[in-house]
Amino acid sequence: MQKFYKATLCLAYQSFGVVYGDLSSSPIYVYKSTFSGRLRLHEEDDEILGVLSLVFWTLTLIPLCKYIIFVLGADDNGEGGTFALYSLLCRRAKLGLLSASNAPDDGISASNYGPARKESVASSILKEFFDKYRSSRIVLLLLVLLGTSMVIGDGILTPAMSVLSAVNGVKVKVPSLHGNYTVFIACVILVGLFALQHFGSRSVGFLFAPILLAWLFCISTVGVYNTIYWNPHVVRALSPYYVYNFFKKTGKDGWSSLGGVVLCITGSEAMFADLGHFSHLSIRLAFTVVVYPSLILAYMGEAAYLSKNKEDLQKSFYKAIPEVVFWPVFIIATLATMVGSQAIISATFSIISQCRALKCFPRVKVVHTSNHIHGQIYIPEANWILMVLCLAVVVGYRDTDMIGNAYGLAVITVMLVTTCFMFLVVVMVWKRNILGALAFVIVFGSVELLYFSACLAKVHKGGWFPLLFSLIVLSTMCVWHYGTLKKQAYESNNKVSLDMLLSMGPNLGINRVPGIGLIYSNVATGPPPMFSHFVTNFPAFHRILIFVTVQSLTVPKVPANQRFVTSRIGPPEFRLFQCVVRYGYKDQRKDGHDFENHLIETIAEFLQRGNNDSEAFGWEPVNQQQSSSPDDVTALSLDSGVNTGSSKKTVRFRGVGCSKELEDLKEARESGLAYMMGSTCVLASDTSSYLKKFAINLVYGFLRQNCRHPATALGIPHTSLIEVGMVYCV
Repeated sequence: MQKFYKATLCLAYQSFGVVYGDLSSSPIYVYKSTFSGRLRLHEEDDEILGVLSLVFWTLTLIPLCKYIIFVLGADDNGEGGTFALYSLLCRRAKLGLLSASNAPDDGISASNYGPARKESVASSILKEFFDKYRSSRIVLLLLVLLGTSMVIGDGILTPAMSVLSAVNGVKVKVPSLHGNYTVFIACVILVGLFALQHFGSRSVGFLFAPILLAWLFCISTVGVYNTIYWNPHVVRALSPYYVYNFFKKTGKDGWSSLGGVVLCITGSEAMFADLGHFSHLSIRLAFTVVVYPSLILAYMGEAAYLSKNKEDLQKSFYKAIPEVVFWPVFIIATLATMVGSQAIISATFSIISQCRALKCFPRVKVVHTSNHIHGQIYIPEANWILMVLCLAVVVGYRDTDMIGNAYGLAVITVMLVTTCFMFLVVVMVWKRNILGALAFVIVFGSVELLYFSACLAKVHKGGWFPLLFSLIVLSTMCVWHYGTLKKQAYESNNKVSLDMLLSMGPNLGINRVPGIGLIYSNVATGPPPMFSHFVTNFPAFHRILIFVTVQSLTVPKVPANQRFVTSRIGPPEFRLFQCVVRYGYKDQRKDGHDFENHLIETIAEFLQRGNNDSEAFGWEPVNQQQSSSPDDVTALSLDSGVNTGSSKKTVRFRGVGCSKELEDLKEARESGLAYMMGSTCVLASDTSSYLKKFAINLVYGFLRQNCRHPATALGIPHTSLIEVGMVYCV
């Protein structure tokens, strides 16, 4: 028990530097953004206390009640975020479009929600509705992709907003400083921040938590000082009466100012999205004990200062800092905004990687920056695109109020998507009473809709950026997913049948050459169409053929013992095998030499068991130091002729000394290994609509030509690769 508490406290400490950077830096710009519009006409004590009351109740309702109490419980095998909710609905309520039909993932999830609950009437009605109307499931997928595109937009807006707001604090001490200089300083910091990404957050991560803790200590201490020194009576604003009084006095102007108030909860979604790196208890402990009270004290102190210094509304945060500690707090503030920016950039990399795994994003290079934590990744293409767009936002807007309008709309949209999915999870996965789910939506959804409407009203004042950006990203992901589905459907409909395969040999005079051929395709139940195309033109193939299909399932991780699903194609003398390799959307994929070894060892184990039907099992590297008699083990030296930077590796097959098929496998492996995959051109058929031709021929074709080559993504050596060209008319 003592070890558990120690581990939880350690995780809670680490979460400060990863999860709470964005949420903790929001006091820098909340009051400034709130009083930037028509609320400037209402700079009285009632309005200031009303804003404080709004901030307090918003922080209490959304991060504390919604996320800490409810949403964190909707994890998927310990993973959080929009994809986790969708993953639950895909498997447990059969609402998904992304699961591979040939490799069901129902039994893979290890999620434990206690004893199975009886199907409720509401759950049955909803399932019947989604089964009847396929378009409703398409809407769900679009909602997931919308939330995803908004999170990617946050990766642009968070660094721009946070860093520029922090750097603007210099003007408090140097009022004559021209705005161009603050923009330039912010751009330099942002370039440095994105340039450091390739080192990985692990390299500088040990600095994150102390910086955030120092920041929270500073703002809470300054908040207590300002509350006592300027106006202790601001504690009365914790009463919800001041919210009512605020809207009574400000009317429509007060509603419009909600676009600034919503910035106090930016970063709340990170508590759920980053759940996979921590635990429920550690995140709840860190927020309720440290982050939440520190933020309340900070906002309270700033309101106390403003009640006596109304002329400083546009520079309230830095003006409220006592003279003696201004520069230390300014430096820590700048570092804290960098930490917050780092957190959202890392989260953006993670969500792009998840989309890519589920075939909703073009192939990009994913670099794992840590050997211990699989979630710490770096995507070069995404990093530099984010940097350019972030600099464009800073230089283009130059004003934190305009960026804040865009930022608030992106944040509240993601929260609304989460609320919608939580309703379905409560009813269809947890099978709770629909009245409880409706209460959840009414309480939290109504608050979020109020903020959303205020943000939407500022579309013309900067809010257009996340809408335009998300539309571009959403369209890209939809076209890529649609094109990929059409390509896979064509391959499945035109795969080589067993009868055709049996008749091809005598008719073509096919020769079998020594070696192993790995044929990669998206067809999970037989040879792909490009194989018959190849054999028709070149009637020869390797003595042992393994058709490899890499599938992504809507689960976070696939256990090692369920990674491979192996089966035989045709009679044993054909030496044809099918191997489906299954990954979750957060799995680190093996490629190159190690993957070959594990794949061949899997086939060897399949043969050793004497199975002719498909069987799912995993691989574990065999320790060569284990004691085994020479009669029981056949050792197979693996060397594909590719320079891997290491010595030859050996796979050991146990109890297989008398198997003819295993002897053939050993000889074929010694002869060499070759790869084959299709180099396809996907085109819309002549009878297709103009919209389909535009999506497939132009957009999807452009993305396929400019994204990462599938052979490179799979780690296939170019010197051993055979590419078969084909045109798919879909």
